[in-house]
Amino acid sequence: MKASYEDLRTVKQLVEEAPFLTEQKLRWYIFNAESNGLASAIVKISNRVYIDRRAFESWVESQRMAPLN
Repeated sequence: MKASYEDLRTVKQLVEEAPFLTEQKLRWYIFNAESNGLASAIVKISNRVYIDRRAFESWVESQRMAPLN
């Protein structure tokens, strides 16, 4: 999935948009991105980390314990 520039968020921006997240928890998800499947939602440019909001939403949806009816 190709990221659109409009969909890229910094950690702080994404936390502001997603009230269920804390900055500390999101950074933990990013640190463990290779093992938890979030790596495809992360864009690294130099030392900056950006999260593709749409890919992150898809990742969150994939974490459901049971499918929606």
